Amino acid sequence: MRARKVVKKTLKGAALALYLAFAIAPIVWIFLTSIKPPEDIYTFPIKYWTEKPSFDAYRYLFGFAKFSKYFGNSLFVTFFASIVSTFFALFSGYALSRFRFKGKGFLLIFLFFTQMIPAYLLMIPQFQMFSGLKLTNNLFGIIIIYIGLGATFSTIMSKGFFDRIPVSMEEAGLIDGCTRIGVLFRITVPLLLPGLAAVFSFSFVNNWNELFTAALFLDSDAKMTVPVALYSFISKAGIQWNVLGAGIIVALVPTMILFFFAQKYIIAGLTQGAVKE
Repeated sequence: MRARKVVKKTLKGAALALYLAFAIAPIVWIFLTSIKPPEDIYTFPIKYWTEKPSFDAYRYLFGFAKFSKYFGNSLFVTFFASIVSTFFALFSGYALSRFRFKGKGFLLIFLFFTQMIPAYLLMIPQFQMFSGLKLTNNLFGIIIIYIGLGATFSTIMSKGFFDRIPVSMEEAGLIDGCTRIGVLFRITVPLLLPGLAAVFSFSFVNNWNELFTAALFLDSDAKMTVPVALYSFISKAGIQWNVLGAGIIVALVPTMILFFFAQKYIIAGLTQGAVKE
């Protein structure tokens, strides 16, 4: 029995190590590409390591390419849109979880149905609408679109988290004289913090990586976001592989930091909403 447990742990550790290697390998390859000089990139056979590592691509990125400006634009748009969509999801998810009203079942089905509609189908009417409102080439216009696109999924997630919190706890607060809003923010929200962290994190990642809407609505270099800037390194003249690799590595930093500090809350939130008693 003891030998069997050792074998099982060894196989499990080997499987996890193999999975980790497959997960990290693309990131390592992109980083190695970012520090290669151009003459080591376009070679055959492929050079997996360069004898002359250089960080010129990163200097070009934050110097001539003005990547810091694009980085700031993305942080502003992503953080603001994620905060607002999470705030809306807090109230809409609470209403769907706690109140009974006519058409609630149809509304839930409709919310799930909207997740199956490709975002590309909405771009033309959105562009026409926002052009009339003078919100094209405007970061606040992008924020409004991201809030609208992310609020539905965030609402569905938050409803699942609210369903896991016993109603009796809120009823006890109401009996003690607390208002409905007071119960929400004093009792329910503190218990829901891991779930809200999960909602915010998923919204942040989706908004940070979004390309097509930003590429369609933003035509000014000063308003460009990170995904659009990375796409601009691909042109008819060729692909700047080392600069593109450097930009991808830099673009990974915010999401890595977010998941590093919020991972325990995200895991707690996902497991909180995944099991039904």
